[in-house]
Amino acid sequence: MRKLVTFLATGAYLGYVPLLPGTAGSVLGLVLGMLLAPLWLRSPAAFLMLFGVLFIGACLIAGSAERHCGEHDASMIVIDEVFGMVAAMCFNPTSWGALLAAFALFRVFDIVKPWPASYFDRMSGGAGVMLDDLAAGIYANLVLQIFRRLI
Repeated sequence: MRKLVTFLATGAYLGYVPLLPGTAGSVLGLVLGMLLAPLWLRSPAAFLMLFGVLFIGACLIAGSAERHCGEHDASMIVIDEVFGMVAAMCFNPTSWGALLAAFALFRVFDIVKPWPASYFDRMSGGAGVMLDDLAAGIYANLVLQIFRRLI
């Protein structure tokens, strides 16, 4: 079971990339987001339900991985970046420009951590690991939604 938790928490071992493991996890989230786009376009409710259930599971996985490595939000745990990136892309176009904008905005918000992401970042356990990146993804998504309506 520990190997499965490690595999999932590290984004298929992308979390072990020596430089910028969070960015590597975000790239995986970008790819998964592109694969999930047909679902959120066809059935937003089904997508949100699936995302919610998987997010709860990811919180459990992140918490277990945190206990295994003995470090809060260890850099190798990138499942949070994967979900945050999917949240950033959700309900936005999947053109190359939109994808690059979502990626850049997510990375900025993930690094800067404006409130409440900064609050979630200080929480212990898997929910704390996951929620700060979900907040960053929502911020990125909202900026993209606003930008789309302005142009």
